[in-house]
Amino acid sequence: MIIPNPYLLIGSGKMGGAMLRAWQRQGPISITVIDPASPSPDLANIPGVTWLATPDRIPTSFQPEAIILAIKPQQMASTLPLYARFKSSVFLSIAAGQTLAHITKLLGGDKYAIVRSMPNLPASIGAGVTVAVANQNVTPAQHALCKKLLRAVGDVIWTEDESLLNAVTALSGSGPAYVFALVEAMTAAGEKLGLPAAFAAQLARQTIIGSGALLAQSSESADYLRQSVTSPGGTTEAALKHLLAANGGLPNLMERAMHAATARAKELAE
Repeated sequence: MIIPNPYLLIGSGKMGGAMLRAWQRQGPISITVIDPASPSPDLANIPGVTWLATPDRIPTSFQPEAIILAIKPQQMASTLPLYARFKSSVFLSIAAGQTLAHITKLLGGDKYAIVRSMPNLPASIGAGVTVAVANQNVTPAQHALCKKLLRAVGDVIWTEDESLLNAVTALSGSGPAYVFALVEAMTAAGEKLGLPAAFAAQLARQTIIGSGALLAQSSESADYLRQSVTSPGGTTEAALKHLLAANGGLPNLMERAMHAATARAKELAE
C-alpha cells in the first residue's frame, strides 16, 4: 500500500477533528489519520483522508512532512515512541503541558524538529487562537508549514519563550469554558429573577455572542467598551460593584481559576 499523503494526524477527537474540518474548508486535502476509534460520519466522508487504526499499518516507505499530535497528554508517553522512526518530519503537538524537552525525551533523541502549540476550542469553527513555540531543529520551511496548518483554525501567535505556554493554556486554552460558564451563570441568575428558563438562556447566549462580535469589530479595548456601557449611577454600575469587587469579585476569582489551570498544566508536563 502506498500513501502519498504529506501529513500524518494522530488522533481525531475534538481538536484533531476540528483541525481536519478546517483543513478541508481550505480546499482538497491529502492526509493520513491514525485513530483506533471509528471516525464520526462527517469526518469519515471527507475526501482525501486515509484512515488507519494503528501505526503498524503505515508503510515503511511513508515519510510525512508533518506529524500532528492531537492526542491527550496522558497518551503521549505510550504513543510517541511509535513514531520515532520519522526523523525527517516536523512534530506539531497540541497536547497541553507537554514541553519540547519532554516530547524530545519520549521520541528518544535530540535531533527531532518539534513545534509545541496550544489552540483553543473556537478552532472548530476557524475562529481559534493558537500560541506556538518551535525548538532549534525546526527549519524555516517546517516553521512555515506548521504556521499554515495552524492558521487554518484561527490566529497564530509565535513565541520564543516556552515558559509562557502554561499560562497561555490557562488563559486561551481553557478560556472558552470560562465564557460558557458565564453564560450558564447569567442564565441561572436570570431564572432566579423570574425569567423563564429558555428565555433567560436565549438572552444570555445572544448577549455573549453580540458582545464578542462587537469586541472583534471594535478597535477599542475591552476596558473602554465596558465603561461605554456603564452609566454613572445606572444599573450596570450597580452590578459591576459586585462583579468587580476587590475581594471575591470576578478579577480575584479569575486569577485563582487561571492559577489552578496553570498549575495543572505544569503537572501534566511532569
